[in-house]
Amino acid sequence: MKGRVLIIAGSDSGGGAGIQADIKAVTALRGYAATAIAALTAQDTHTVHAIHDVPLSFVRLQIELSLKDIGADAVKTGMLSKGEVIAAVREELDQHAPDVPLIVDPVMVAKGGARLLNAGAERALIERLLPRATLITPNASEAEVLTGLPVTSFAEQDRAAERLLALGARAVLLKGGHLPGDEVRDVLLTPEGRQEFSSARLHTTSTHGTGCTLASAIATGIAQKLALHEAVARAHAYVWAAIQSAPGLGGGNGPLNHAHTVKPEA
Repeated sequence: MKGRVLIIAGSDSGGGAGIQADIKAVTALRGYAATAIAALTAQDTHTVHAIHDVPLSFVRLQIELSLKDIGADAVKTGMLSKGEVIAAVREELDQHAPDVPLIVDPVMVAKGGARLLNAGAERALIERLLPRATLITPNASEAEVLTGLPVTSFAEQDRAAERLLALGARAVLLKGGHLPGDEVRDVLLTPEGRQEFSSARLHTTSTHGTGCTLASAIATGIAQKLALHEAVARAHAYVWAAIQSAPGLGGGNGPLNHAHTVKPEA
């Protein structure tokens, strides 16, 4: 096992997204997952019913202790619901992991429609995390919030990715799952160029946690010293297979099959 990934995000009591999905994805790809939990959620496959924030000092302590003892080859952030939490994350990373690659998944809205970030957190994300990010992985809705641009077509997807890069992120993976059509196209944009990662759309409701899973899978690849495009390509294939083989749990947007890489016992 190689590749230490520190995940700073919220917990999903249903196990399909958040910290739980992150740990499953990292482990399935043979990395090592450590966590700093920033919030607890009570949720099912339908919606987020309640959010309980972890005290800020405790969030800081989790990050500090994990980085000072176990260390990290990559850091991934997910749901950070308040501006002060985002500021604290940036400060802890600057102090304890200034050169460690950071993958930012700007989780803003849950699959069921619940808002997970307030306006102050959105501004802090743009000002504090984007300039530190090795890669940011927004979906179309999140890109619209971050850029103020519409993202309803491939052309608008490209334009928003360019705006995000201009805001300071070193690379942008703008996901296309929310755009219409039978093809899902994710666009990876860096100062060196642009790449597309496309796949056939799987018509299913088992899509809860796809964003968390993809970002953590990419973070694992980065932690394992894969080139960025290789980490994205592997993560893209991993998530597609996890959706395709999803167990069909719950009555809403169900979880993925994170363990599809695990060989069954003979």
